Amino acid sequence: MTTTETITTGERADLLETLAKHRYFLRFTVRDLTDEQAARRTTASQLCLGGLVKHVAATEQSWMNFVLGGADAMTRAREGCDREGQFRMLEGETLAGLLEYYDEVASKTDQIAATLPDLDVSHPLPEAPWFEPSARWSARRVLLHVIAETSQHAGHADIVRESLDGSKSMG
Repeated sequence: MTTTETITTGERADLLETLAKHRYFLRFTVRDLTDEQAARRTTASQLCLGGLVKHVAATEQSWMNFVLGGADAMTRAREGCDREGQFRMLEGETLAGLLEYYDEVASKTDQIAATLPDLDVSHPLPEAPWFEPSARWSARRVLLHVIAETSQHAGHADIVRESLDGSKSMG
């Protein structure tokens, strides 16, 4: 199989469908908001809705860099990244622009997942206190992690949105 063959059945279809569902929940949560509302903090945390969209997109992109090139590719992509700014909407950012960025990342992720020769391809994780030393993650494990991250942050977004204007996305 070549890397240009597309596989969107079986396990890959299930993973991509699950990821798409949780992406939808996040997008649905930010529906009909102004940029000012998307940037507003509504809880004790630093989270805002636009920042959550930005963070989820950047995290997904970072993990896809890992799938394609390992820890070095993931680390290089994060160099110069404003980690704290990733959770806030910065001057000049718009919700529409952040959602467009998320769509681009999602499209690339779906393409990577559909064209990898094997979901068992793996790389050693970057050194970090939250990873087991010498651990490796497969592309499959990364996709499961991205699904979990997206789901978790969609739930955070739902809480922030409910605090903003009483709207609920889930429940």
